[in-house]
Amino acid sequence: MRWLSIALFAFLHLVASKPLLSKRWDDFDVKHAWADVPKGWELHSPAPADHTFNMRIGLKQDRFDDLVAALYEVSDPYHSRYGQHLSKEEVEALVAPHPDTVALVDSWLADHGVNPASVERENGGSWVTVKVTIEQASRMLNATYGVYRHDTTSDYVVRTTSYSLPRILHDHIGVVTPTTYFSTMRSMKATSFLQPHIEPLHDGDADIARLLVNPGSLATVPSSCSTTITPACLRALYNTSTYVPRATNTNKIGVAGYLNEFANTADLQTFFRRFRTDAVGGTFQTVQVNGGGNNQNDPGVEANLDIQYTEGITFPTPNVYFSTGGSPPFIPDSNTPTNTNEPYLDWLNFILGQSSIPQTFTTSYGDDEQTVPFDYATNVCNLFAQLGARGSSILFSSGDDGVGAGNCLTNDGKNTKQFQPNFPASCPFVTTVGGTIRVNPEVAVSFSGGGFSNYFARPSFQSAAVSGFLTKLGTTNRGLFNTTGRAYPDVAAQGQGFQVVIGGRVSSVGGTSASSPTFAGVIALLNDFRISNGKAPLGFLNPIIYSTGVAGFNDITSGSNPGCGTNGFTAGAGWDPVTGLGTPDFGKLQALIG
Repeated sequence: MRWLSIALFAFLHLVASKPLLSKRWDDFDVKHAWADVPKGWELHSPAPADHTFNMRIGLKQDRFDDLVAALYEVSDPYHSRYGQHLSKEEVEALVAPHPDTVALVDSWLADHGVNPASVERENGGSWVTVKVTIEQASRMLNATYGVYRHDTTSDYVVRTTSYSLPRILHDHIGVVTPTTYFSTMRSMKATSFLQPHIEPLHDGDADIARLLVNPGSLATVPSSCSTTITPACLRALYNTSTYVPRATNTNKIGVAGYLNEFANTADLQTFFRRFRTDAVGGTFQTVQVNGGGNNQNDPGVEANLDIQYTEGITFPTPNVYFSTGGSPPFIPDSNTPTNTNEPYLDWLNFILGQSSIPQTFTTSYGDDEQTVPFDYATNVCNLFAQLGARGSSILFSSGDDGVGAGNCLTNDGKNTKQFQPNFPASCPFVTTVGGTIRVNPEVAVSFSGGGFSNYFARPSFQSAAVSGFLTKLGTTNRGLFNTTGRAYPDVAAQGQGFQVVIGGRVSSVGGTSASSPTFAGVIALLNDFRISNGKAPLGFLNPIIYSTGVAGFNDITSGSNPGCGTNGFTAGAGWDPVTGLGTPDFGKLQALIG
């Protein structure tokens, strides 16, 4: 038997030196699959085998739990590390993949013919980009790619309804794109819309416009602000009118722009001449990301709304408009390389790659959470955590469908009626802004998105506030939402009748797309106050606004956000999933958290 022992020893030694598992690239296990083709999309044709595209692979981040711990410590006003935000290098060290992960994934790529020299690595090496053909991707992911068409926008995308990974890679790879996330920026819901039924301010309103230029002199907010909103209305309503920014060499506010939406410099000057004369001549910087454009002959409603109101509130604070490419994603029958159309990933990886970034960001786009694959949503949400750890406040609009639009049936094959939360609004690492209307008092606007995530658990910082609401709610809407999910919105601001200059003409615009830049403008001023007094910027807002900052908000106690054939939720005393903690009072917040 001695020869058998020797042979067995030799075999075990061989296994230890050359693991058999490293060759098991055909032992597939499903990573994500849809029960049906996502709503609104239809298969147009098989994807051409030689079509090339950039595949992005999100590697498991070795010390992500340490990053989240650091994020909460630097964001908690009661912690000794409060305000000690991390540098780009410190964040990258925490999110870098383990060397074993890198080696294993590189071996898998090499086995599929990917040249190691062509691999691009970002975000501490946790995101890998490789150029592949459809034929390669199909083999690597055991997937069937097709060209799909959106029935409303006529966008074409190259996607698959299911993809898999070798079992050995599941603990090392968080997500692969583009795979099962179908939405494009055009098929997503930009949370703004024109309101032609609201008569815009004309030259004949000169007396009102003149009063609104200097709101600090007004004892109360003018009743006209119940119908039409200008920067002066917001500055009076949220108590910022007498504050003059001082940290303009350091403090910045950023606007994330998509969809070939361009912020127009000429329209901004017209806006200033009409609604904030002391800012005439002020401007903003445009940064083009991943092929984003800057066509000044094609002003965008969303882009102009965002930049005119962040500028209108924060002037002379530097404003940066990030024009991110990614649309259209594909031209049928073209075999040329195309954009993968993952704009959040494009923008986030670009921002995280910069050594210096704005202290405040606002974004006004979103999707139904259930249309975003869980693996994709988780990995994108984790990137927002990195931004917060670096000291940036991330604001997102809550959506314009109340608790959900349409029949609100789930897309898991069960067709269960359920409220439909929005993403990224439901990400626990962003601050989500709902909408209000009217003044003296403000009330919730009916379209204000709000609810509870089905993907993300409720973070501890909002447990007390949300538990109080749920106790009062009782059995209302029972079974229609996840009572343990991350609850949103966190806060609110005006969301209707915004006066926006588009192509030289004033139009009325509404949506929580207006609410997010408004609230972001107030936060930018708070950051200015802190920086000018030698303090760190606020960074991730949620831990402080649910604790020290609660008393700095105007509680909204009436209004509701119907949807899904129900009355939705109702605003009331304290936090609620319509207006969150309420709208900001800059003076009070200045004293509490400034």
